[in-house]
Amino acid sequence: MISVITPSFNQGKYIERTIQSVLTQHIPGLEYFVVDGGSQDETVSILERYSSQLRFVSEKDKGQADAVNKGLRLTSHDIIGWLNSDDVYFPNTIKTVLDFFAQHPDVDVVFGKANHIDQYDQFIEEYPTEEWNIERLKKTCILSQPAVFFRRRVVEKFGDLNINLNFCLDYEFWLRLALRGAKFSYLPHVFAGSRLYPETKTVSSPRRAQREAIQMLKGHLGYVPEEWLIRDAVVFVKDKTQLKMPEWRYKFSVAVMSIVMGFRWNGFLRGLVSCVRLPKAILNRG
Repeated sequence: MISVITPSFNQGKYIERTIQSVLTQHIPGLEYFVVDGGSQDETVSILERYSSQLRFVSEKDKGQADAVNKGLRLTSHDIIGWLNSDDVYFPNTIKTVLDFFAQHPDVDVVFGKANHIDQYDQFIEEYPTEEWNIERLKKTCILSQPAVFFRRRVVEKFGDLNINLNFCLDYEFWLRLALRGAKFSYLPHVFAGSRLYPETKTVSSPRRAQREAIQMLKGHLGYVPEEWLIRDAVVFVKDKTQLKMPEWRYKFSVAVMSIVMGFRWNGFLRGLVSCVRLPKAILNRG
């Protein structure tokens, strides 16, 4: 049995497509709960039309993580799917996931492939998911949030989402579960469409998203992986420099800034190592 939770706020443009992608999975006993943050657009009227097939609340909350946590408290089934109100499941996703969980009772988290889609449901690119590897997870988020499903027992054992996070709340959750011993499995099926458009918060606020992820990684790992230092430097240079610059100057600026970030976040000794390794890594990047 599965509970699907959809946090929502003013996503009337997309939420009906999200709802239909869940309901057309045709899963017996599906528990579908939409947690709306008090939307002022057409969201509530859409939810009311589907009230015989799902449950919903619409009230002020403290953000996306708070909404998902509320959904976790107010649902009951063992398997949990978290689908944001602008994303979609692809056909047979839930059945595939439930069958796998039934055959592998020791697995806590299952994730699959996902595609980035645009405002009109058109394919943009594949999300860069990878086979499960905790060391890779520290360096980059290899899980696409709408393509992840987990057992309720991991919430009971390791806690729910961190409501202080606005951008990397899913990444922090996966990393926390992995560091504390949850068992992950990867299925090479395309489970979901993750919508990408200019208003998406990670697209519209890349600097804030990057900095939040770095602070989170520092808290969990005690250091910031070099890959994240480079990404932060890239975002910083692009944000501060609007003019076109020669490639050598761009890479030089990124190298200098990533080294500065290395000393700032990782201290003197790791910073010295970064002085050697980061420039080489940047030169090898496209």
